[in-house]
Order: sequence, then structure tokens, then C-alpha cells
Amino acid sequence: MRHNGRVSTPNFAGAVDLGAIAAQKDQQRKTDAAVEGAPAGLIINATAVNLQAEVMDRSMTVPVILDLWATWCEPCKQLSPLLEQLAAEYAGRWILAKVDVDAEQQIAAAFQVQSIPSVFAVIGGQVAPLFQGALPESQLRQAIDKVLEIAASQGIDGAVQGEEVSDDVDAELDAGDPRFDAAVDAIDAGDWPAARAAYRKILDESPADSDAAAGLATVDLYERTEGLDPVAALQSASSGEDVDAQLMAADVEALQGNWSACFTRLIDAVRQSVGDDRERARTRTVELFTVAGDDPAVASARTALASALF
Repeated sequence: MRHNGRVSTPNFAGAVDLGAIAAQKDQQRKTDAAVEGAPAGLIINATAVNLQAEVMDRSMTVPVILDLWATWCEPCKQLSPLLEQLAAEYAGRWILAKVDVDAEQQIAAAFQVQSIPSVFAVIGGQVAPLFQGALPESQLRQAIDKVLEIAASQGIDGAVQGEEVSDDVDAELDAGDPRFDAAVDAIDAGDWPAARAAYRKILDESPADSDAAAGLATVDLYERTEGLDPVAALQSASSGEDVDAQLMAADVEALQGNWSACFTRLIDAVRQSVGDDRERARTRTVELFTVAGDDPAVASARTALASALF
């Protein structure tokens, strides 16, 4: 199911800066042109909806570099074109995923972005900060080459070829299925009840539809984490005793795509809890299995959960 929409919080601003809107649209047109001009798949616009499929899943075979930027950010105007140029030059050895932090506030929060431009590497589903601020081309090449070196050491040295679209992306993001349009529109508007109702309608008609099930679980995750401070959530879970804090921290790790840490935390909560708390931790774990889909962490986590329960 292709979710081309994005998740964002409602805009309650009383005044509208038409100049800023015009500038943002102009910058977005330039970004879209760069994406369209590069061979398919080399440069993508990442959103909260497609982050798992386009970034986390694809990083299992080819490294992804995330560029978090904004239209008002002057250093971004220097860095982003360089990254786009190098993405095309490296010809598929890595993917550039661009994130507009104003439009994708959940991603910015999940990655704990303090300033922009912020650049992250995603290798094998694991996220690591790369650098902040604009770098000269020579240093940028060095940073990218280091990412490729680390990825190769982990056996991740695939390449995007021309019109290639991964099976995972096809499975997650099928553009031709109009059944998901209502859910996508609701997600665009941040209308979680409407999005949930749209997915449930699909499941009522097709109970085995895994995309709709994953969409429903993902909407629940977005709603639970709306307005959440990820740093505070992780800090509050440091003692390991409060199940609610553990569930909240696991949600943050899920948004970050750090499924291994997420499931380890939840299964530890299952082991250490009793009664209703244990059941809540178990239920959340199973729900996030649905969101994670085919991530490699799921298989081992299922085994660990079974061991914790029995």
C-alpha cells in the first residue's frame, strides 16, 4: 500500500506567512526535481509513513544516508545539493533519504534532532549519527566512504540498480490500491480515529490483509507517541521498574527503527512483570511485531517472547 502522505501535527498558528509558504513550495519543487532526476531509488523523500519500508528495510541490503533539513535552514541549502550530487555520482552504492523536519516532526523527534542539517547513517536497520552542519565536499566524501566501509564490513554492499524497487517496498507501498486512500488521507490530517476506522473497514472485508493490519498497528503507534518527548521517555525508563515507562520507551525505539532494542525492552518487561502488567507488555510486543513486519529482529524476538511466557 503506497502511503504517499505524511504524518504531521495540526497547525494551530493564527497567522500565515505567505512568503515562507512560497519559499517552502519552491524548495520542495527543487527537492522533488532532484529526486525525479536521479535514477529511480537513489534519492527519496522519507516520511513517517514510508520510513520503515524505504529506509529501515532497504538498509538491510544497501546503506542509507538520512538528510534532515528545512527550507529556512541556510546550511541545508549548501549541504543538500552536494548530497544529491554525490548520491547520483556513487550510482546506487547508497541511498539518500531526505526528511523535511517541518513536515515530518515525528521523525525529527524520534531521531532526537537538536539542530539541522543533521545527517544519519542507517546500516542494517541500525541508526547512527553522522554529522551536523554543512561539510565541504572533500569531508563529505570521506564521511560517505566511511559509511560504505562499515556497511561492507557487515556484508551490506548491495546497490540500487536503475528502476529497481525492492520487494519490501512493493509489499509495504502498493500505489495501485485505492482501498487505502481514506486511511492515507486521515493520516495526512493527523486524524487517527478516521485512519483507524479506514483500516478496520479493510480488515472487515479482508481479515488476512497484512498491510491493513500493519497500518492499523502503526496508526496506534503514531497516536501513542504524538507530542512525546523521546529523550524524556527513554530517560524515564532507565530504572526498568515502571512498565508504563518501558512501553513508552519501546514506542520511541520503534519509531527510530531500533527494533532489537525495542523488543529486548518489551520482553524484559514480560519476564519481570506479573498479572495485568505482564499481559500489557506481551500485547504491545505482539502489536509491534505487526508494525516491524519482516525486520530480522522479529524472528529472534518471537522466540524470546515464547521463552519468557513459557
